[in-house]
Amino acid sequence: MSNAPLPKKIDPRKLADRGVQIEGEAEISSFPNLVTMLTDSQSTISVDLQFDLDELRIRTIKGNAAGTVNMTCQRCLEPVEILVEANFNLAVAPTEEHAKKLPKYYDPMIVGEEDLELFAMVEEELILSLPIVPYHDDCSVQTSFGDEASSNKETDFDKPNPFSVLASLKADK
Repeated sequence: MSNAPLPKKIDPRKLADRGVQIEGEAEISSFPNLVTMLTDSQSTISVDLQFDLDELRIRTIKGNAAGTVNMTCQRCLEPVEILVEANFNLAVAPTEEHAKKLPKYYDPMIVGEEDLELFAMVEEELILSLPIVPYHDDCSVQTSFGDEASSNKETDFDKPNPFSVLASLKADK
């Protein structure tokens, strides 16, 4: 088990062969693509990854990355705190052909001869786990889909029709 700062690049094949666990924290600012979706970069992400060989001798990466981030509420446009958690169940494959032969319960991670950028891998999984539309659970802003829209339907009939002038012009001819 390693609780030192997270390495930037890793060789997942060697780590899996040795059964290494990597555990640590990373600043949100280390994830440039993720930061563009957030309102600030002041939080940290806890990462816990286990590299191992499974019973079929497939190199695997299992674990999670979790933290709290601030996004923009799509109802009131104020910051909303979101718990983000990415779970990893990856199998390391050297090529596309090997990836197609992996059991379906693994997500393939194609790694050639080069090292893998750990932060990029974690960042991609975190982005996939973000909500599509972040909002406060108790947001006070009314949406057009809520009760406000149904109460306005009653008063819509009382308003004058702006096209009634056109109807009177047509009637004059």
